[in-house]
Amino acid sequence: MKRVQVVIVGAGVSGLYAANLLQKLGISYLVLEGRDRSGGRLISSPTLEQAAHQADSRDRYTRVDLGATWVWPAMQPQLASLMQELGIELIPQNEQGDMLFERAAHLSPSRHPGYASAPTSMRAAQGMRVLTERLEDRLPPETVLTGHHVSRIEIKEGEVQVQAEAQSGRQLTFAAEFVFLALPPVLAATITFEPPLPHSLHDEWARTGTWMAPHAKYVAVYEQAFWKEEGLSGEARSGAGPMVEMHDASVPGGVNALFGFIGIPAKSRWTTSEENLIALCRAQLVRLFGSAAATPTAEYFKDWAADPYTATEMDLAIQAGHSVPKAYPTEGEWKGRLSGIASEWSPMYPGYLAGALDAASEGVGLFRKAHSESTTV
Repeated sequence: MKRVQVVIVGAGVSGLYAANLLQKLGISYLVLEGRDRSGGRLISSPTLEQAAHQADSRDRYTRVDLGATWVWPAMQPQLASLMQELGIELIPQNEQGDMLFERAAHLSPSRHPGYASAPTSMRAAQGMRVLTERLEDRLPPETVLTGHHVSRIEIKEGEVQVQAEAQSGRQLTFAAEFVFLALPPVLAATITFEPPLPHSLHDEWARTGTWMAPHAKYVAVYEQAFWKEEGLSGEARSGAGPMVEMHDASVPGGVNALFGFIGIPAKSRWTTSEENLIALCRAQLVRLFGSAAATPTAEYFKDWAADPYTATEMDLAIQAGHSVPKAYPTEGEWKGRLSGIASEWSPMYPGYLAGALDAASEGVGLFRKAHSESTTV
């Protein structure tokens, strides 16, 4: 049985950032990720042309985001500082030009002067996935295990034992002083804890909506940014759908793209095929931006509600939002042994990328306090 001081369940932003903090402090750790990849809710796909050059460094790719996209450096100094430290180039969200509004599919869209958001929304030029890639690059490879699904966490023989199943089907157990839950609260609530967590805490986690869980995103990549030539920003709103909100996803000198959020509820969009949804999104872009939108060079679609490591059946029945649950037990056997550190547990930025750093920092502080108290007893 492998023993470390901290086991981290989840290799998204919060899990990998927590691992970086622990490594700087000289604290031993292990990150377990159920998916076959790290990154959590950050996915950035290369364009078809760039994907053909697999021998090139990933940092040369210009990628389009299918997950979390924006940061606001003016409001999120911790995240802005980290991205600067990691050498991540930020670009402003394009808002230059007019925006479109579509009231119904049979009506021509209306055109309106655009407006600049304040503070400015920023994106990573190489795709937001670069954030978790560079955090992971700082860690020894053996400390991050993907394809390891955690199903049970128990206190046994004076330590916390974490049981995981590898993709091969092999059952593994890891022992630690403390556990960080770097996954959405509602998913953390599906893990079996022995002894059980305090009922009120478990119930609170199970009722907390996961940020992004109900959503789906479509991205279309083009050879030319034809909308800019027409004086449009690429931003649009629609009452017709399937997309309700659209934006420019381009990177100057790299890729020309539009993306939109699907407004159809998950269970309704599951009544048709992904191919049909993509076709409907493409047709909507044609209605809005003209015939040039009919021939993208690449299309991507990500339904987060269908991702078992993001969403649960409960997420489709409750309202996702910024309700912040308690992150850790304050009484009983689990006190001082575990803490939730995913973005939903952040009191400052729940649901945002900055919230993942905030919650992870709080979790590391809690561990250090618990560790200090245990060693002085």
